[in-house]
Amino acid sequence: MLGLIQRVSSASVSINNNVHGHINQGILLLLGVEKNDTTDQADQLLKKLLNYRIFTDDGGKMNWSLTDINGDLLIVSQFTLAADTKKGLRPSFSSAAPPADAKMLYDYFLAQANTIHNGKTASGEFGADMQVSLCNDGPVTFLLNT
Repeated sequence: MLGLIQRVSSASVSINNNVHGHINQGILLLLGVEKNDTTDQADQLLKKLLNYRIFTDDGGKMNWSLTDINGDLLIVSQFTLAADTKKGLRPSFSSAAPPADAKMLYDYFLAQANTIHNGKTASGEFGADMQVSLCNDGPVTFLLNT
């Protein structure tokens, strides 16, 4: 399971020109599901994401997590993260989970995030054509994987 996280001052996802999810200060997560990913890996990624120290403390150091600042979380499915780009000029998606499996894990991840992060979670829609807008704070971007 792959998670590209960006520290944001705000972010939103729109579908058909309608805002589907919006957050203020927090993390935008682009979530990629690979073959053989499990709910255990989803739990591991969520725990890491919520506790990953990427927000600055009073001394200007990255010592605070999303949980510490009580920030928002926007989760957007992003199957292209699973692309193999090592060869040629066209990405291969052979390592991406089949859509039905990926949707199951994406839905599981969303449900867990909503429960654990006290409803401070917004999302896109699995498989939809989405437009994501964000104000990357820093910029600060990390790739997490399990």
